[in-house]
Amino acid sequence: MARCDLVIRGGTVFDGTGKPPVRADVGVTDGKVTVIGGEIPDGERTVDVIGSWVIPGMLDVHTHYDAEVLGNPGLGESVRHGVTSVVLGNCSLSTVYSEAEDCADLFARVEALPWDAVHSAVEEHKDWDGPHSYAKTIADRPLGANIAAFLGHSDMRVTVMGLPRAVDAAARPTEAELTRMCAMLDDALDAGFLGLSTIRSSFSKLEGVRFPTRQLPSTYATWREYRALNTILRRRGRVHQSTPNLTARAEIARYFAESAGRFRKPLKTTLIAGMDVKADRTVARAATTAAWIVNTVGGARFRWQHLPVPFEVYADGVDLVVFEEFGSGVAALNIRDVMKRGELLADESYRRDFRKDLAKKYGPRVWNRDLYDAVIVSCPEPEAVGKSFGAVADERGIHPADALLDLAVTHGPKLRWRTVIANDREEVLDRLQRSPMMQVGFADSGAHLRNMAFYNFGLRLLERVHQRGFLPLETAIHRVTGELADWYGLDAGHLRVGARADIAVIDPAGFDGSSSAYAEAPFPGVAGLQRMVNRNDRAVAATVVGGHLVYEYGEFAPGFGTTLHAGTFLTAQH
Repeated sequence: MARCDLVIRGGTVFDGTGKPPVRADVGVTDGKVTVIGGEIPDGERTVDVIGSWVIPGMLDVHTHYDAEVLGNPGLGESVRHGVTSVVLGNCSLSTVYSEAEDCADLFARVEALPWDAVHSAVEEHKDWDGPHSYAKTIADRPLGANIAAFLGHSDMRVTVMGLPRAVDAAARPTEAELTRMCAMLDDALDAGFLGLSTIRSSFSKLEGVRFPTRQLPSTYATWREYRALNTILRRRGRVHQSTPNLTARAEIARYFAESAGRFRKPLKTTLIAGMDVKADRTVARAATTAAWIVNTVGGARFRWQHLPVPFEVYADGVDLVVFEEFGSGVAALNIRDVMKRGELLADESYRRDFRKDLAKKYGPRVWNRDLYDAVIVSCPEPEAVGKSFGAVADERGIHPADALLDLAVTHGPKLRWRTVIANDREEVLDRLQRSPMMQVGFADSGAHLRNMAFYNFGLRLLERVHQRGFLPLETAIHRVTGELADWYGLDAGHLRVGARADIAVIDPAGFDGSSSAYAEAPFPGVAGLQRMVNRNDRAVAATVVGGHLVYEYGEFAPGFGTTLHAGTFLTAQH
């Protein structure tokens, strides 16, 4: 037997198909898995992993790394958690066609990213003029993980219609413009893109100085425009990813109808998000039931994207995306100047509106708006730390909304607080993660830098399974590897001879409860900016991408993200 470049010795090997594991060595040569079995001779590099699980590298199918990958292509926050393939271009947002200013306006507010960081990344690195050259540019970078991509509908719409018309509710694309968008989508699919991402959410707003209160361009499209694009996706067997308008839930039926395939080819459709929402405990069961009906009776290929952990979010002052769901919250977020925003929050007429919005009991919502369920984690007033706004209000004899606004006016972004919006009930989480209607993902990796951190969602799922036993371990591993790769049509997610050597080695001894702990690290490329991250480094013994051992127990390989070319651009396989 020829000597392997890398041998992973003595682990429990899961192949990503859901089959029970085997005890085996894994040999890697020239970036491929060349042997799985016993007694493989030592390689150029041999790693002993007795007691650990050797699994295919995990997939993260919902990220917003589109700008970060240009200047910092290692994507270490994902790689350090055993993720070897990520999908860009979600929620109608991509950088394939648009210029730097448009990209910054599209990404910054809705994904809570610094406008300057997005603008400078695209302006400095853009040397592509379409999907084929974009794919080559990404593949040529020193990637730490593999990249796959959707084409963003908002990206296309701005390029074809111009930003002013693309965000005008009365404007419609001409026949020539719609034909051009269809051609652009076809070209992207030819280049190996997974499909199209769109968005209908009313939360999704532009940043910048031109149209700062308008929604993303994709939200202004008619269903005629969507159907024209879906016809191409359906014909070619590609995916439609979207976020529905949660204030118009009946519209979800349109997605179901588009996905249905009883009398035609079904359309692969994946929507945000399958969650157990605190504000409406009927959502989780209704979502799974509706998806089961449309798939079983309607012949659809529909999945909800599901975050397999509690949906805990943090806010600095009032900077939190769920404030976009009510009028007074939008009014505050529309003011980007800290001093002017403080003046608004101090105004009594504004406060009356804010209190009314928080008190509303009916209507679609994501956040339950219970300020007794919102805990202060840092504040220049130390006596407030560790208490809810409700508790602070009780002590001061004021309304909980006034407690929040008083502290926000006085301290601005130095007031930091958290709340759990969804997925707080273990038994419901177990049920959702067993459901074939749920697709494990929706980490939003690379976005919402100060609000949430779910880079390790796959590890946290495996930890829950290891501790609670609500799924066979091999099934859970299949859910974050082979199941996702097969559904999206990617050459990933399987550990077998001849496959790309994208491998994660998981040490279950590292499942010590630290996976949900709060941590921060510098955001690459933006001086002074800290982002929320995850740091359960004892749980990942090694990550291998393209045959390269890129990470071991908290340490990256020399040249990671700078000179080491480990990942590649993954194209849709059919």
